[in-house]
Amino acid sequence: MGSRGRQYQTDDRGRRTAVVLPIAEYDQLLEDLHDLAVVAERSDESLFDRDDLARRLAGDELV
Repeated sequence: MGSRGRQYQTDDRGRRTAVVLPIAEYDQLLEDLHDLAVVAERSDESLFDRDDLARRLAGDELV
């Protein structure tokens, strides 16, 4: 994500106070935020290694 198309609003001292983003960049930020929320929600799930995954996919074990 580059800064292309971003516009900043500043206060009377020139400090940035707000940003205007292209809608595509905003949508990408929302998607990234959603993905991070899903990761956080699933952080307590148990993990399994590659061999377990191969067995599960081979049908030796229900997923």
